[in-house]
Amino acid sequence: MKKALLVVLVVAAIAAYFLFDIGQYLSLENFKAQQAEIISAKAANPALYIVGFFLIYVAVTGLSIPGAAIMTLIAGALFGLVLGTIIVSFASTIGATLAFLGSRYVLRDWVQSKFGERLKAIDDGLAKDGAFYLFTLRLIPVFPFFVINLLMGLTRIKTLTFFLVSQIGMLAGTIVYVNAGTQIGRIESTAGLLSPMLIGSFVLLALFPWAARWIVAFVNRRRA
Repeated sequence: MKKALLVVLVVAAIAAYFLFDIGQYLSLENFKAQQAEIISAKAANPALYIVGFFLIYVAVTGLSIPGAAIMTLIAGALFGLVLGTIIVSFASTIGATLAFLGSRYVLRDWVQSKFGERLKAIDDGLAKDGAFYLFTLRLIPVFPFFVINLLMGLTRIKTLTFFLVSQIGMLAGTIVYVNAGTQIGRIESTAGLLSPMLIGSFVLLALFPWAARWIVAFVNRRRA
């Protein structure tokens, strides 16, 4: 009964997002058209804007609806690099963890009953290298974060591990987007923010823990 109620509430929230076209308020064009007024209002009541922005960001990521990338840019424009990064880093991780827990609570039992044997192999791998896998996925921006949140909820990875690795793994991308948002007037879309060179840098950063682990294991084997 509780699961059914949770599903209804989530579906209703997502349906309202599309039915009332709430996405228009989370668009780059809408913010840039009202940027001066919004920044003026924020300056008059900064605490309210920080809390409000934080809660909206958590809701967007927790419900896995579009808008997080644009909101990250807006955070840079409204709060600057340091404060914007802090707000987005914690809000995105909390929202991701809520999506993760929702997926685990609602879907895991059903998936377990249908794909138990296949899921066991994945669980065994994640029990051994789960933090490394998640860290790699978080650092490479080509993987949609909302998909990672939902899929990880179907595994047995610990919630605290998911939270901490997500917090660290998403930080680099968050800084890039928030920093870009400080120059939001020059941005026409999010498409050009992640250049092939930047993505390549993220990939190398994601592979570094694996390389370090392999080197340590190799040295230990040689000593043995």
